[in-house]
Amino acid sequence: MGNIASAATARILIADDDEDIRLSLALLLNSHGYQTIEAASPKEIAVRVNQDNPDLVLLDMNFSRDTTSGVEGLEQLAFLQQQQLPVILMTAWGSIELAVSGLKQGAGDFIEKPWDKHRLLQSIEQQLQLHQLKQKNSGFEQLLSGETVEKQVWISESGPMKALDALVEQVAKTDANILILGENGTGKSQLAQRIHKLSHRSGHAFIAVNMAAIPDNLFESELFGHQKGAFTDAKQNRVGRFELAGRGTLFLDEIGTLPLTLQPKLLRVLESGHYEVLGSSKTQTADVRLISATNADLEQQVADKAFRQDLLFRLNTLVLILPPLRERLDDIIPLAEHFIEHFSIRYHKQGLVLSDCAQQALKRHTWSGNVRELSHVIERAVLLAAHGIEITSQQLTLSAGKSADAEVPLQPLDELEQQLIRKALAATNGHVAKAAPLLGLSRNAMYRRLEKYGIVYDA
Repeated sequence: MGNIASAATARILIADDDEDIRLSLALLLNSHGYQTIEAASPKEIAVRVNQDNPDLVLLDMNFSRDTTSGVEGLEQLAFLQQQQLPVILMTAWGSIELAVSGLKQGAGDFIEKPWDKHRLLQSIEQQLQLHQLKQKNSGFEQLLSGETVEKQVWISESGPMKALDALVEQVAKTDANILILGENGTGKSQLAQRIHKLSHRSGHAFIAVNMAAIPDNLFESELFGHQKGAFTDAKQNRVGRFELAGRGTLFLDEIGTLPLTLQPKLLRVLESGHYEVLGSSKTQTADVRLISATNADLEQQVADKAFRQDLLFRLNTLVLILPPLRERLDDIIPLAEHFIEHFSIRYHKQGLVLSDCAQQALKRHTWSGNVRELSHVIERAVLLAAHGIEITSQQLTLSAGKSADAEVPLQPLDELEQQLIRKALAATNGHVAKAAPLLGLSRNAMYRRLEKYGIVYDA
């Protein structure tokens, strides 16, 4: 699978002013399963690239302007480099200097006329594979350039989690689609990663997608990728998540937020295993293990006609229910101790432990935000604690035994949000990057709120 197709579907642009050469190459390449496009002049090269989206270009170094210098070929090479196309140069004049110049400017290889057909076919295959790898690496770079999600340790000492673990051990070894159900903050993404690590696909990528964060108009581009020029803002090729997860696991978080109008597009690839990159007519094959997650009641959404029943059937071949933290009492202290160790390293603290009263307070708390809330509570306590002390129940700033209504007085949401932001900044000495996770926000989301409320912060 990939944007650059195999020999069965790859399109090769033959750019040469000699009609006999074009015919000879077309016959050779067609006989080996390639599709061919022809261009007889530099102007025609630009037209064919824009209209036909070739996967590779065989480029003659000399057209009508001259016959030996290779200037025309190098000019076209520069254009093709801007289009991010792999290029193999061709010339009847065996010039080492010209070959080196072309390779330095980005050509993938250099073939002399008359060509050795085995050498030429081998070069084409290598350049197609190399370009596919570059595109895939570019896709990973796009993902890695964004903010990464903090990974949580997998702790399962409680009865409910041990039972879940036993089930996970069985289902991880299959390729069946899995739907994970659970409240916000329970660790559904961590469970998905655990399933991937225990599967036979563990040596390949685990790609996570937050479905709620994808704008409707970018859904196809995000999941299936797009070619340059497929739409107004498509300035370069983009590798979709299905391709990035090739032979690995694709995790679709918050699947319940997928709009009804877009559900058929996902259903099609789940039913047939096929999809098209936006802007391309080539059919790609998806080879992924699909795991989805939601805190929504999908059965109710089906009844409300907000979620397709046939899509739900494709997603929930196996269903795993992740218990809330309040049902995992034996996991609370081990999780808290893990977070103390983790945040002590981050904030350069030493010797922090939980006092007995702090442990009791943690066990009594209702944990409506589950493991995510516990992580934030411990991070705040570590930040406020001095070196080598016990963390007490007071430092946890929990209101055990009180209802949510009693903990937070009624007031406009904007005012409450401003208060919480100011408290987080105060707790971190104005450090925005440290204050953001205390509120469950990304750094960018934190900056947007600071600008919205006109709150002064250290740059």
